[in-house]
Amino acid sequence: MKILRTTSRFIVGLVLLFSGFVKGIDPLGSAYKFNDYFAAFGMEFLDPLALPLGIVLSTFEFILGAALVLNIRMRQTSWIVLLFMGFFTLLTFYLALENPVSDCGCFGDAIVMSNWETFYKNLVVMVFVGIIFFSRHRFQQVYSKIQETGLMISSLVIILAFTFYSYYHLPVIDFRPYNIGANIPEKMKIPEDAPKPEYKTILKYKKNGQVKEFTMDSLPDSTWQWVETKNIQVKEGYTPPIDGFSITTLQGSDITDIVLKREEPTFLLIAYDLKKADRSDMDEINRLYEFCRDNNNCSLIALTASVEKEIKNFKQNTGAEFTFYHTDEITLKTIVRSNPGLILIRKGTVMDKWHHNDIPSPREVETDYIHQGKSPAGEEAPKEEISPENNADASAQQEIPS
Repeated sequence: MKILRTTSRFIVGLVLLFSGFVKGIDPLGSAYKFNDYFAAFGMEFLDPLALPLGIVLSTFEFILGAALVLNIRMRQTSWIVLLFMGFFTLLTFYLALENPVSDCGCFGDAIVMSNWETFYKNLVVMVFVGIIFFSRHRFQQVYSKIQETGLMISSLVIILAFTFYSYYHLPVIDFRPYNIGANIPEKMKIPEDAPKPEYKTILKYKKNGQVKEFTMDSLPDSTWQWVETKNIQVKEGYTPPIDGFSITTLQGSDITDIVLKREEPTFLLIAYDLKKADRSDMDEINRLYEFCRDNNNCSLIALTASVEKEIKNFKQNTGAEFTFYHTDEITLKTIVRSNPGLILIRKGTVMDKWHHNDIPSPREVETDYIHQGKSPAGEEAPKEEISPENNADASAQQEIPS
């Protein structure tokens, strides 16, 4: 029985530690998930609380998990775990039934689960929570109260240090598909043998004021009057890690392939919402753009979901001279957790990423990515001249300002 109690304590504790950690190192991702919930339940007025709520939730989960793993104050901890997991089990059951959001975000972007998978996971965890709760009086105190307090304070400091570092810079671990070293075109491909989505056709017919649903295999006779036809997806197909990435001009022309095939390093300034973008580091960004423009060894363009009027206002207020293009807002939020943020790509591969607090200087760019030709893994990248012989899109690339 002791082994079962200890095993249960470690299983639940590690689940909570992991859940709190992966959300803690991506505080903006947690805030975006809270925004999704608020939008689904018509509570957008709570959007300003999304970030603090995300930080509170991840911190609480991490500390609760630490208390379980370290066997600290188990009588009180077991009650808290029971109430906490009981609440979220009921919540995930509702989410599975109603599906207001596609996934609950319980493990951030580290492990993406459907709502039903999350509910079943919580049911399994609740079994171990029950074992902990009903045997709570059998756990022996290991540390003195002073030691317990010290361990809990240490746990709090650890998770908050990771959280605030990741907020003011970038997540210390990037679980998203646009991580450094990722090749965007490769992650957009769909294998030929990939599962296809399956649909079921439902037809509605009316007779004598009564409406019934029929399938293609059981159509009614001619006395019934057709009302409507619906196609319902019964099985999901394969979705590539990067789905729907595109770059268009403000006039609507798609230049995705041109950007992703460029031979020279290309900086993408990511600002999903220019009205909310931090402008404190625009001088560094403008200097980097001027360096790329004058040296012709790299280029810098901006991607945003903002409308043209907001783009004009932003350029007037910041002195930005680089060209803006349109990309989906959710995609931009996924690429980099900073508004604005900066990524460097070469031939579609993400070479590096920066928070707006860490914009590289022209000297750093020239040393690390132009003269040295670094690739994401640190090895020497091939130095190729752009010409019609080795790049079919050489002429098309001139459309993008350098």
